[in-house]
This record gives sequence, structure tokens and C-alpha cells, in this order.
Amino acid sequence: MSRASAVINVMEGAARKAARSLIRDFGEVEQLQVSRKGPGDFVSEADRKAEAILRAELEKARPDYGLMMEESAETIGNDPSRRWIVDPLDGTTNFLHGIPHFAISIGLEDEGEIVAGVIYDPLKDEMFWAEKGVGAYLNRRRLRVSARAQFADAIVATGIPFGNRPGKRSMLAILEPLMNQTAGVRRLGSAALDLAYVAAGRYDAFWEIGLSPWDIAAGIIIVREAGGFVSDAKGGNHMLGSGTIIAANGRLHAPMHKLIHDATTAAGISVTD
Repeated sequence: MSRASAVINVMEGAARKAARSLIRDFGEVEQLQVSRKGPGDFVSEADRKAEAILRAELEKARPDYGLMMEESAETIGNDPSRRWIVDPLDGTTNFLHGIPHFAISIGLEDEGEIVAGVIYDPLKDEMFWAEKGVGAYLNRRRLRVSARAQFADAIVATGIPFGNRPGKRSMLAILEPLMNQTAGVRRLGSAALDLAYVAAGRYDAFWEIGLSPWDIAAGIIIVREAGGFVSDAKGGNHMLGSGTIIAANGRLHAPMHKLIHDATTAAGISVTD
């Protein structure tokens, strides 16, 4: 890939190898052995197999780095300053229902900062990647966020809480002004790809509550290197800890933050309710 460093090549290689396993299993989705972790939250054999491949590839290439992965306990490496943050299958529910919209997400954290990321959609063969100071790319093409400045022209993506997950009340409060003011709201079921699509200018903004670090780590650096802005609900930089994220182009991030704040304040709730 254009201008890709050794670490990006490691991430790409691991993602492509795990993707081959996912594609095989996606073709036989009805035969997968599936267990339930909670309402609407599934884990499949495909998920675990992909994670095992990613762990093996990343540990082989960088044995001292730590690993935070969705389906297993965190591993603290000999180099405590660096860790991989990995989602082997973002969009598991899509996958298990035969919906062709899911991705592998790998972020690299260095001293608490995400410095590199890869999000790979294996069915479309779209490799979104970025490294701090290098820019964001889709395969070999440089990415830039959209230039839309008005909500009336903007497509906004989100995720809708299900089961007993937090955020339902605030989601309902925020959805109405979003629906009234924007050109449309999308909910496609993969936060990683939502962030990648903001970076590519396909979406103009994205926000969600109750996410895990592996859902968003890679997307944070990809959006930022594409010229976008990313924050938590308070406008800070604690997305990994809070699980709440707002990502948008530079013209819409502040209005998006204000809309969310105003809507939840008017409803007398916090953004995580």
C-alpha cells in the first residue's frame, strides 16, 4: 500500500489472513456454531477463529506488544507502552444474519495514543488505514472527510442501543432533531465501518454511546488523518474510556456536539442515559 510503514504492513497482513477465514465461514453462515453472550449480542466460532489468527500474526510480528481483544482477556506485553486493540469481527450480528457488512479492526496504541489503524471490509476488499502524520487511505487512494457544512446536506450514522445497553433515552432524544435537520440517519451495524465511512466522506458525521475500545480504536486515527475531528460527548479525548464518540468533518463536529448537548439537556438526561 502507498507509503505504508512496516507496522501497517503487519496489520494489513494479519487482517487479510483472518479475513480469509471469515469469508469461508460467511459462505456457510447457517452452519456456524453460535452461542449467546446476551440479548442480541452473539459470538460465533468465526469470531473466535479470526481472533486466534490475528493474535498469532500480531504476536509473531511484535512479540513485546500488549493485546486487547474482544473475545479474550487482555495481554500485557513486555513493552507496556504499546498494545494492539483488536476487533476480529465488528458487525457480528450482521455476519450471523448473512448481511454483508462487517469488518476487522486493528488499532495500535503507543503511550495512550492511537497512532495507527486498519479497518478491513473483506467482502468489498476495502482496506482503510492510517498512521499518525502519514494520512488516511483506502487501499492506495488518499482519504479526506467530506466538506459539507450544513446539516441539511449531511448524512449522519449512529448505532441504536439494544437489550439492556445504556443510551436508549438519549438516543431517542437526539434522533428527532437529527431526523428533522439532516439529509438522513443511517444505522448499518458496524461502528468501525461507520468511522471509516466518515473518513472516506461517505458519511458526514457519526456518533454512538456504549462502545468498547476495540470498536473505535482504529477508526479514531483514520478519521483524524483524513482531516476529521473526533471527541467524546464532552468534547474531550476520552472515547476509549467513555465509550461515547462523535466523529465528523471539521465543519460539522461542533454543530453535532451542540445538537447532542442541547437535545439531552432539553430532555433532562445525560448523554449516556
